[in-house]
Order: sequence, then structure tokens, then C-alpha cells
Amino acid sequence: MLKRLMDIFFALAGLIVLFPFLFIIGLAVALTSRGGVFYRQVRVGKNNKDFRLFKYRTMFVDAEKQGLLTVGGRDPRITPIGYYLRKYKLDELPQLLNVLWGSMSLVGPRPEVRKYVDLYNEEQKRVLDVKPGITDYASLQYFSENDLLAKSIDPERTYIHEIMPAKLALNKKYIAESGVLTDLSVIFKTIKRILS
Repeated sequence: MLKRLMDIFFALAGLIVLFPFLFIIGLAVALTSRGGVFYRQVRVGKNNKDFRLFKYRTMFVDAEKQGLLTVGGRDPRITPIGYYLRKYKLDELPQLLNVLWGSMSLVGPRPEVRKYVDLYNEEQKRVLDVKPGITDYASLQYFSENDLLAKSIDPERTYIHEIMPAKLALNKKYIAESGVLTDLSVIFKTIKRILS
């Protein structure tokens, strides 16, 4: 209950304080490439249920048809402004709406697409027992995941066999240690990482 109250407070406060900034980002996205301001992608949430995750659109229209993973900061499918939104994680800010509506939490395992969740073993599926979040241990550890994938000959294989299992292990570590103090620590570390 305390976690939910904290989520509502910070999400609402963030949306109010950042509204002018969010409006400017939305305007920039709309004016610099064809397509909508937001990108809604189906992700897997708590209890293995699908939900729509909100982001600022950072790719050209229909880019996801060329693959779900983004490889390197200069993936040609990414729009010019999308590059900077992704670099500073600003494309994730609309997920404050997901937090406010209750499909996500501020801190929790990052929600995955169904294609990769279907590869989880029974132990790994434990991460679906909690609400997904905007940030967590894995987000901090793999802050530059796209750059790691860019170095791979087969990015999807690298993601499935190396990165995804490591992220899921960190997800389980977060679940074991979860609490208000842990969440506040992760939030402040995430802000510090973005600013640095």
C-alpha cells in the first residue's frame, strides 16, 4: 500500500512539475518526423498480463517491423531527436502515466515484450509476480545496453543468451530486497546516472 501511494505521489508530482518540458518534447517529436508523438507498445506486466506501455516515439513509422531490439545509439531506424531522447532516457517519461494508472510502478523489473517472456523458464517467471517498473537494478547495470548489442555479431542471440538472463537475475535480486528505502535508492541512482 505504501509503495502504491509513493508511486501515485511521485508520478503525479512528476507530471505536474515536468509538464512544460513534456509538452516541448512532444512538440519536437511531432515536428521533426512523421507519426504520432507517443509510441504504445504491448508489454507483459504483473501476473503475465499484457498492457500498453507509453513512450515518446523515437523511431520512424513502422520501424519495429525490422526487429524489436535497437542496436547502438545510431540505429538508422531512430529519428534524429529520438537519439537524444533515448540517450538521456527522456523517451521513458510518459510511463509516469502507466504508473499513475497502476499498470506500472516507479521501481520494478522492466517490462518485456511477449516474444522474450515466452522464453522465460519457471524460475525466471517469478519476476512477473510484481508490477513492472520504469527503473530497477537491471536498468542501472545495462544503462548502455544498445551499445553492448552493437558490438555483437548476432545481437538477438546475445540478448537472449547473455543479457536477458543477467537482467532477470538482477530483477530477482530487486524483488528479494524490495522496500521503500530500496526504491528511493534506485530512483536517486537512476537520476544521478542520467545527469552524469
